[in-house]
Amino acid sequence: MSVAVSLDQRFGPDRKVRLPEPLVLASGQVLAGLEIGYETYGTLNPAADNAILICHALTGDQYVASLNPRTGKPGWWHRLIGPGLPIDPARHFIICANVLGGCAGSSGPASLDPVTGQRFAMRFPVITIADMVAAQTRLLDHLGIARLAAVVGGSMGGMQALAWAAHHPDRTRAVVAIAAAARHSAQNIAFHEVGRQAIMADPKWLGGEYPADQPPAAGLAVARMAAHITYLSEEGLTSRFGRRLQDRAALGFGFDADFQVESYLRHQGLRFVERFDANSYLYITRAMDYFDLAEPHDGVLAEAFRGAGRAGTRFVLISFTSDWLYPTPESKRIVRALHAAGAPASFIELESPFGHDAFLLEAPEMNRIIQGFLAAHG
Repeated sequence: MSVAVSLDQRFGPDRKVRLPEPLVLASGQVLAGLEIGYETYGTLNPAADNAILICHALTGDQYVASLNPRTGKPGWWHRLIGPGLPIDPARHFIICANVLGGCAGSSGPASLDPVTGQRFAMRFPVITIADMVAAQTRLLDHLGIARLAAVVGGSMGGMQALAWAAHHPDRTRAVVAIAAAARHSAQNIAFHEVGRQAIMADPKWLGGEYPADQPPAAGLAVARMAAHITYLSEEGLTSRFGRRLQDRAALGFGFDADFQVESYLRHQGLRFVERFDANSYLYITRAMDYFDLAEPHDGVLAEAFRGAGRAGTRFVLISFTSDWLYPTPESKRIVRALHAAGAPASFIELESPFGHDAFLLEAPEMNRIIQGFLAAHG
């Protein structure tokens, strides 16, 4: 088990641990002084078999079910996790860690390099989803958890959950992957590249060496705006905004935000730069682009899950009808591969007009599915 060099207690809110063992990354580079920011809820039982790991999406953090100390907002999955909810701290020991490369307490480009004492910036090694999961295994070792009851995640969190099954099949009994995919498509990569180029084209980016109080805010805001469109749906945007004007009775014949949807996107961009690091955005989107579970197995996805089949890991996959970022055929492809690998898997497509972000919104049917699945297998 890993031993922390700076931690006052392992369990509770707003935890942070530094793990001394170097982490060998998929690139072959080695990261020393791994730091992980994380939150826990509930109590680990004496058998240490009631732990559920929650994996967050691209712009998420460890504050899954508690107030975010930076934004003051409720946890990003407070509709799913909490007393009386499908993932309940009265029954489960719940862990959520900021991903490797993030900017909410885990090692990332904004962290100090323990070798030089300077901020990593773009000298931080390029990472993968598998590296994020490897860092999470180190945290579980530190917490004394050999095997999880379940790994649960949506979007990039779902990718991590699938990577857990592929790379560490003996360490989880169940996997819940929502609005996810087993690889990033060319379209996904293209949208990320637009965002990265927006950041790097901002004069304040300075090759990644920007001062913390002078970030490339304009570029990061544009990156967020472009990405946010992919999280929504045409139906949802039309229903919510249509072509309605923003605080005016007629067109302004200029380039201010004439339309409500323009104002909304600008607001999303400005809010985002207040809580997220631009370099972290570059690194995490790159990790997602590299994600392809089948690639190491000559393109045969079933082979990636062969170990999960042998381990008896159980799966449920959930998709949404209006999600065009990670559409239903991606989830069905995963389910076919799981069945071919001998892993028990169920799948459901839920009706929703809200696009990819549906997994974060009020979704009673999704909650019922997860509650039933965890009661049976978690």
